[in-house]
Amino acid sequence: MPSTTPAAAARRPRAAVAMKPDAAAAVLAPRSLAALAEVCALAPLPVLDDFTTDRARATLADAELLVTGWGCPPLDETVLAAAPRLRAVVHTAGSVRGHITEACWDRGIEVSSAAAANALPVAEYTVAMILLSGKRALERARDYRVERRRDDWLRTSPEVGNYGRTVGILSASLIGRRVIELLRPYDLRVLLHDPYVSAADAADLGVRPVELAELFAQSDVVSVHTPLLPATRGLVSRELLTSMRPDGVLINTSRGAVVDQHALTDVLQLGRIRAILDVTDPDALPSAHPLWECDNALITPHLAGSQGNEWQRLVDLAVREIGRWAAGDGFAHPVRRERLAFLA
Repeated sequence: MPSTTPAAAARRPRAAVAMKPDAAAAVLAPRSLAALAEVCALAPLPVLDDFTTDRARATLADAELLVTGWGCPPLDETVLAAAPRLRAVVHTAGSVRGHITEACWDRGIEVSSAAAANALPVAEYTVAMILLSGKRALERARDYRVERRRDDWLRTSPEVGNYGRTVGILSASLIGRRVIELLRPYDLRVLLHDPYVSAADAADLGVRPVELAELFAQSDVVSVHTPLLPATRGLVSRELLTSMRPDGVLINTSRGAVVDQHALTDVLQLGRIRAILDVTDPDALPSAHPLWECDNALITPHLAGSQGNEWQRLVDLAVREIGRWAAGDGFAHPVRRERLAFLA
């Protein structure tokens, strides 16, 4: 369990938890609540999920800090007016777009997010899928189940395997950078497209910067880590998808709408490439959608992000952040107003 500094323990800010009740039930295990209580004076549960109630207004009146999570209502001007002492928000998940408003930034409220902690399981999923796709493990396991006999391993295609494969990373986001880090021990060539990363920064990351078209044309695997913004909607176009190497693999753990899904479906139906999709557009794909019928598409139910025991990592980071803030050391994982346009 994260330890707190004596300064943090001596100065426990008044805090309240704001998120959906089912999110709190999943994320805030007794161990987590006990750890939070060590670094802040938590208002009694249940959590706040509606800021308009009398109980919520009374709680907000004393709160210096909010511990937020999935389903936290927006912190708009009306809510902030009821929370005159509020100075910080610590989010136990990734994106803060759903509840941090312009009014928060105008007030000067400090914001922290557990996005860095949530990036790790997504990066782990991505790396696992890169390696499994190189061995064609999922397809070969399916064939093995059907045929019930082993193939002749000495006749394995030279296209199978991970030695010297080229992996293209689309966006050096928190997750994209973590994927690059986790790929370092492997004999892979890593390309990166991110217009905001300089050649010097790319060299520090150990990757080769390329233009978007080259990323898709030269990579055996393209892994999408671009946040969904107006400029990135449909960024992965039909032209890019058709330019991929035969039997190339597209992995998307970002947002479904970053990819032109109609074009992706067409290309997959032609059998030219493979896809591993943890996200689709919409996120819950209709049961009759033709993607379900593509044997060359693996669709998982948005499971790459933190789940199960991984939620504890999010709370552990939040506890450390509160301890730092209470001790006057500031957040280690702040969310900046000027960077919000580039975040998921």
